[in-house]
Amino acid sequence: MANARHTPLGMKPLGDTLDWPFFEDHHRAFAAELSRFADEVLHTLPHDDVDEACRTRVKALGDAGFLKAVVPKAYGGLAETFDVRTLCLARDILAARDGLADFAFAMQGLGTGSITLFGDEALKQRYLPPVARGEKIAAFALSELEAGSDVAAMATTATPDGLDHVVINGSKTWISNGGIADHYVVFVRTGEAPGARGLSAFVVDAATPGLSITERIEVIAPHPLATLKFESCRVPIANRLGAPGEGFKVAMATLDIFRSTVGAAALGFARRALHETLTRATTRKLFGGTLGDLQLAQAAIAESIAETEAASLLVYRAAWTKDRGASRVTREAALAKMVATENAQTVIDRAVQLHGGLGVTKGVKVEELYREIRALRIYEGATDVQKIVIAREALKSYST
Repeated sequence: MANARHTPLGMKPLGDTLDWPFFEDHHRAFAAELSRFADEVLHTLPHDDVDEACRTRVKALGDAGFLKAVVPKAYGGLAETFDVRTLCLARDILAARDGLADFAFAMQGLGTGSITLFGDEALKQRYLPPVARGEKIAAFALSELEAGSDVAAMATTATPDGLDHVVINGSKTWISNGGIADHYVVFVRTGEAPGARGLSAFVVDAATPGLSITERIEVIAPHPLATLKFESCRVPIANRLGAPGEGFKVAMATLDIFRSTVGAAALGFARRALHETLTRATTRKLFGGTLGDLQLAQAAIAESIAETEAASLLVYRAAWTKDRGASRVTREAALAKMVATENAQTVIDRAVQLHGGLGVTKGVKVEELYREIRALRIYEGATDVQKIVIAREALKSYST
């Protein structure tokens, strides 16, 4: 149905957000340009084959210059360093229109963020410009079957092989862009210390001998996901990000930036669900009036507006705080991610309910949103983990 593939005329998913003092003129210009592109181009791209759909979105975003937002200016990007407000605006705008386009944009950033933060000059020159142009696809390989939320339980290893190489053995799973990526940022156990202090990160090219795709994972909202296997996979020491044993630091610093953007994607989904709800409420004839005339429907709409606005404030507060120079925004990003994803789930569920039978019909936008939002409450730190992070950050300030 067209409803699932096209942005309705007159939709203004950002509302008055850009009028807030969090933003500068270049953010407003970026948002306006990306919104026009998204409305005009995204619905023309293929959807049926998920790999091809993702590749075409990466290329389209790259050709249009929007992937410049995910790398520094010195390597073909927009800003001197990460501008988290721009990243969040991009995901907010794209998610409201096309979930896979949001995914494609986000993974170009997450899959190179560690290189931007911890790579040497040679690695940055090699990997960042083609990602910004949409010529290469990036991926971030952290999770394992028994090491998702508990990163310290990681079992994939890298052992020295002479002076210049390591050999990686093990598996990674639930890897976004798995099977279509040109490179993976891979986190492995190198054993400098127990637990999280004995991990390191390496950039591994997809064509490296010993790296294979053992499973393509199908999920409720189709995205390219896979399980990777490393069998005596020989990687240059020069591809390491940061120092030996700094892998956990690399991962957390990267997620510290991109976790807020997950909240922004959830926010985009919530905004679209709210738009669909209001459209339905004003057009659905019921009991001699419209659905929107019913007080219960009005209550649902009011609650969804409040939850969307609250999430928006937390997301852009976190992004603004990081852009002002905060070294870490662990608490702010965790709050943004938790509240935005949980609120979006609720807003979308209400939208489905108010659509009645149409809401669970495949091809209708709210049904698509219902499937899209669920994963965001899990990846890059499940809601339960965010609660722990938030509480621990609060308890630190009260410890003696």
